[in-house]
This record gives sequence, structure tokens and C-alpha cells, in this order.
Amino acid sequence: MTVPLEPDKHNAHTHTHTFSPAPIPIRAGVGLKPQYYREIIETQPDIGWFEVHPENYMCDGGPPHHYLSRIRQDYPLSLHGVGLSLGGDDPLSQSHLERLKRLIDRYQPGQFSEHLAWSTHDDIFFNDLLPLPYTEETLKRVCEHIDHAQTFLKTRLLLENPSTYIRFAHSDIPETEFLDEIAKRTGCGLLLDVNNVWVSATNHDFDPHAYIEAFPVEHVGEIHLAGHTADRGDAGETVLIDSHNRPVADAVWSLFTQALERCGPTPALIERDSDLPPWPELLAEAARAEQAIKAAAVRQCQDA
Repeated sequence: MTVPLEPDKHNAHTHTHTFSPAPIPIRAGVGLKPQYYREIIETQPDIGWFEVHPENYMCDGGPPHHYLSRIRQDYPLSLHGVGLSLGGDDPLSQSHLERLKRLIDRYQPGQFSEHLAWSTHDDIFFNDLLPLPYTEETLKRVCEHIDHAQTFLKTRLLLENPSTYIRFAHSDIPETEFLDEIAKRTGCGLLLDVNNVWVSATNHDFDPHAYIEAFPVEHVGEIHLAGHTADRGDAGETVLIDSHNRPVADAVWSLFTQALERCGPTPALIERDSDLPPWPELLAEAARAEQAIKAAAVRQCQDA
């Protein structure tokens, strides 16, 4: 079925399309933004897959679904949620899960991921991904929420390591062990965001390379790369912000190479959420990530 480039204004709110499941290939992908819809459709770039935030497509129809359906015809899709609040004290929102389920059923994404964070409390939604203390109590709550989500959605979830700006004094489980235990208890996978590793390591003064070495890579199903910005804390120290508004830094590319050495060839995403560059610049970053994935595949063959 061919979908026209321009949405039908009369039927855009009712049009649906059924897709067959399409796994995410071991290639580089890019976060899909509306500014790039037309150029992607017109040029058909050689890229492995696209990722979207499902919260941006929780309407019933309209132009967003028109363009996403058109692009989904040619590329696998990953959904990267920001609103489940897996670490929150409250039960997961059933209405949010139902909207997610409709999107998963409609677009048959190759993967679905979420964040190790919380963003809701007492029906209040915070426009941020807030950190958690790493305790047995928190671990139990996050696992219960992931079990609920995976059972309802009938899909495996990948959980992303966070970027953090504060540490909890009563955290008593190292982050890599915390993530490993969640994966073991729930059967979920992990999403290794190497920019988040660099941001947190700088903010909390730990060795990012040691973190990558300790990461439970047997659970990793996807890697993220993104840009960050530097700010100054109250004492004049450097504080990094996971801003997704600039190219990937050299230090993060270095961590990506290290992660691939441990994980082997793994799907990788370039995240860019603001100050969007011309499409060819973003495509060039994806091509760089793809070359690193191919190099990891060559090393794996040589080792074998």
C-alpha cells in the first residue's frame, strides 16, 4: 500500500495501516523528528532504523501518524518511552499503558525502551526524568512495575541507565549491579546510554571506563549516543547536562568504542532532541556510528 506524501486532511484522523513485525537491525539509527519527515520520505536514506517517543503519537490520527506510517513502511521502528515512571511510588498509569499498547499493536516496533527514573506523583507529571535511590526497596518496586508493563504490553522492555545530577546518601547498591539485578529478576533487557555514563561520571567524579567494564553487557539490546552541554555548579565545578542538543562529544565516541568491544555489534542510536541540525549532518553521525558497529563485527570475526 502506498501512502501519499501529503496527508489527506479529511481522512488523516481515521487512517490506519497494519504492519508486520520488523526487528531492529544491528545498524545505526536516528531519533525521528517532524522536521525531517519529508526529507526522509523523499530521499530514502540508507539508515538502519528510526526511534520515536511514543508520547508524541498518542493521538488517534492526524499528520503525525500519517508520516510515521509512511516511514514505517520502509524502516524498522523503536519506541523509546519517557512517561511510564517506572521508579515512581504510585502504580503505573493504566491509561498510559493502554495507549502504549495501541501504538505497539499498530506499528509493531522492533524494540521498546524506557528509563530508570520517575516522573509522576499523585497525578502530577514532572517534565523531567528524576533519579532514584539504589536500595532493595526501590529495586523491588521497579521490578514490580517492569513485570506489570511487560505482561500488559506483551513485549520485552529495555531499561536505560540514567544521567544523574545528585546522589542519594542512602543508596547502597552500585548502579551497574542494580541494573543487572533488575534484568535478572524481570527478564527485561538494558539500553546502555554512553552519553549518560559520561555525564554522570563527570558530575559524580567516577571513572566512566570502569563503569563500562562493570556494566552487565549480556543484557544490552541497544546503545544510545547523544550530545551534552557544560554548566557550572554552585562551587564552580563543571556540571554536564544531558541536553541532546549538539553533536556527540569525542569522549562519548570513545566510550561507545569501548562498549562495542564488550557488547559486540549492537544497534546504536544517535539522539538529537533540540537545536536540530540539517538532516545530512545527523545522517553523517549515524554513518560514523555504523562504521564503529562494522568495525566491532570485524573484531568479533577475527577473535572467533
